[in-house]
Amino acid sequence: MTAITYRTADVDGFRIFYREAGAQDAPKLLLLHGFPSASHMFRDLIPLLTDRFHIIAPDLPGFGNSDMPGHSCTFDQLADRIDRFTEIVGFDRYAIYVFDYGAPTGFRLAVRHPDRITAIISQNGNAYEEGLSDGWNPIRAYWQKSSPANREALRAFLKPEATVWQYTHGVPDATLVSPDGSALDNFYLARPGVDEMQLDLFGDYKSNVALYPAFQQYFRTHKPPFLAVWGRNDPFFLPAGAEAFKRDIPDAIVRFFDTGHFALETHAAEIAAAIRDFLSR
Repeated sequence: MTAITYRTADVDGFRIFYREAGAQDAPKLLLLHGFPSASHMFRDLIPLLTDRFHIIAPDLPGFGNSDMPGHSCTFDQLADRIDRFTEIVGFDRYAIYVFDYGAPTGFRLAVRHPDRITAIISQNGNAYEEGLSDGWNPIRAYWQKSSPANREALRAFLKPEATVWQYTHGVPDATLVSPDGSALDNFYLARPGVDEMQLDLFGDYKSNVALYPAFQQYFRTHKPPFLAVWGRNDPFFLPAGAEAFKRDIPDAIVRFFDTGHFALETHAAEIAAAIRDFLSR
């Protein structure tokens, strides 16, 4: 087994923490996590792929061990930082694994640099309106009216019990879900200033929905090799969102697993096998 190293990159004065594993000359794979997690969500997946790929998994700005952004935070800013990060760590051509917030971040990179993307794996990473469940309704209300009351209502998503619920909802046997992931996420969420940054991102998520047509145009035009590995019981991103990729990429492969939002917590081995088979083609 190749060792995992834990590093920090200086991205023009901004520190990005990342995990790295695999041979430097192996095909490159960039792992982009989601809310409210960090690169630790890939702790079970990375060891299953290191013999085949050079893997880098950064903590997004404001998440995990990376630096906090300034006074506000947008998805454009997240993508700008990660875009520059890939250049600094020498990821010139790479496949991307995107999950949740990692999807609008990674899809922005693909639209900007289609020549750099060798393949896309989306694990509950949405790009279609039909993939958004009613669970988004409180956040949609904030998009439509950014009042203090609507912003405050979203703090419920930042409570410790909400994080645990995200990990366990839709999992047939919750005893299979380690409490370590949600406990670490809750530690990160409790740091000063993180709550306001996360509320900013809830509000700015509407920019991702506005970019869905641009993402879909990229899929239709470039037709990257595409694998969707989806927890079918996700309360936020519906199976219809996974199936929709085939509308623009007819050869896309869609796999569903009987689990929830954080599918790697219960199905890391199965997802790793699907990735190995997909990227070997």
